Order: sequence, then C-alpha cells, then structure tokens
Amino acid sequence: MTRRIALTLAAALALPGVAVAQTKWDMPTPYPPANFHTENIVKFADDVKAATGGKLVITVHPAGSLFKLPEIKRAVQTGQAQIGETLISAMENEDPIYGADAVPFIATSYAAAKKLADAQRPMLDKRFGAQGMKVLYMVPWPPQGLYSPKPLQKIEDMQGLKFRAYNPATSKIAELVGAQPVTIQAAELGQAFATGRVNSFISSGSTGYDVKVWEFIKHFYDTQAWLPKNVVFVNADAFGKLAKAEQDAVLKAAADAEKRGWAESEKQANFYLEEFKKHGMIVEKPSQALADGFKKIGEQLAADWAKRAGEDGQNLLAALK
Repeated sequence: MTRRIALTLAAALALPGVAVAQTKWDMPTPYPPANFHTENIVKFADDVKAATGGKLVITVHPAGSLFKLPEIKRAVQTGQAQIGETLISAMENEDPIYGADAVPFIATSYAAAKKLADAQRPMLDKRFGAQGMKVLYMVPWPPQGLYSPKPLQKIEDMQGLKFRAYNPATSKIAELVGAQPVTIQAAELGQAFATGRVNSFISSGSTGYDVKVWEFIKHFYDTQAWLPKNVVFVNADAFGKLAKAEQDAVLKAAADAEKRGWAESEKQANFYLEEFKKHGMIVEKPSQALADGFKKIGEQLAADWAKRAGEDGQNLLAALK
C-alpha cells in the first residue's frame, strides 16, 4: 500500500512539470471547419504538435468564433492570440500592398498568382515584422467569380444589386457598377442572404459552396477575376520564446501547409463549379459585353491602385509582366 501511495504521489508531482513544458497557442480563423483553408490549418496544427512531441499545441478556433476577421490581425499583434489567419486584401485600407492580389484581372491564373505571391512576400514580411509579427505562409482562394440572382448580359445589368463587399476592391467594384455595397464577412454570408441583406457577390467557388449558395442564387459567372490569398502569421514574441527545435518545426509545418494549400485550392476550383451545376445553378463564362465591362473596371482599379501603392506597387506589377 505504501508503495502504491508513493507512485501516485510521484505521478501527481510530475503533472505540473508536463503542463509547464507545454506551450499552448490560440489560433483564430475566419472560415468554417469544412473550408479547405481551415482543414489545411488543422493539419498544420497537427503537424506542429507531432513534430514537437506535444510541446507546442495550437488550438484552432474556426468561423470567427474567437475573433472576427477584421479583429484577427490586431489580436495577434497585441498577443491576445498567438497565431492567426486573415484575408490579406481585407487590410488594404491600412496599406495598398495588402490589396495587390485583389486588383482585378492582373493575375488570373495559379501561375500568375504564384508569381505575384513570390514578389509580394518580402513586402509582407517587412510590414508584418514592423508590427511585431511574422508571416508563416500564404494560400490562395480559387479564382473569383460573380454570383447573381438574375441573368447578366452587360455590366449595366448589375445596377441596384445588393452586393456583398469583403475588402476595398469589392466595395469599389460595387460602386462602379451601380450596385449597393454591403460589408459582410464570410461567416455571416448565409444569414445575410436568408434575410435579404445581400443578393449578389464576387468570390471564390469555395465561399459559395460553404454557404450553399444554390439555395439563394441561380447564376454563377466564371470571371476568374483574381485569386486573393489568406495569410497565416504569428506573434513575433511568442515565436521567439520557442526553443530552436520548436521554431524549426513551425516553419517546416508552415512550408508544407503552403505547398499543400496551393495544390488543394487548384483541385477544389473545378469541384465547386461541378457542385453548383449538380444543385441546379447555371455556370457559364460572362458574355463578351460583360467581360469587356469588367476589363474596363479592372484597368481603372489597377491604375488607381498603382498610384496609391507607389514604388512597391510598380515593382509588383512589373514582376507579372
């Protein structure tokens, strides 16, 4: 009996040591658990835990459950969360360089989007670093298309639509076509459609699939306007407190997540369009008149963005030519 008590006490005394040795990070993300970005992040967190032998555990909080998308960057910067994910272009009002991948029709393929990402990465590293954060990896959404409750033959047909905006670029597009921009985050989009707050938007097939958009909308125009990216980043102080082996594990898992995420994004692009068709949506390329209208808007937005972005913006555009 005495030996059993001694073993029990030894085990109890060992538990606090295990707890102290384990570092726990909270990771807010804006998108639902079934979204491919979130699934990729969960795999990233699992890889980190496995590689560190459980010394670093990242708890993923999806669908804006811990912090909403506009709050995540600030939460990580101030240490309220140690690591997070956000949409890069949602921060364009802070710095035009964040909006580079939301300028319509300058990077409309995965190859072009990767070239843009490679040119943009050092600029993001500099900006995040100046604010006490470190960029880990970036993954694009599938090409953006136009969701409409009615057939559209020309750009003027968009006048009066209640158009969901999620960054400055989409707000500007709404204004230029005569639609009403309504700022709605992805986690709230389904409810916004159900209550009639919005009835159209430009986004990836992934977003439409997540909210079962076929319940509200019948038309999808495959405009392939741009491929916006999400960025995963960490509080620099939190990262700096990790042992070297743990830092290396995080960086290795991040590199794997980026490679895996790009491949999955491209794979999912066609899947979403097929799912729309299965659920009765009309999926088609825009008419020539509609495409010409978007091209004109894209040229205007690109010129406006380049002026605001200065030398860095010019360098990004040059990298794509």
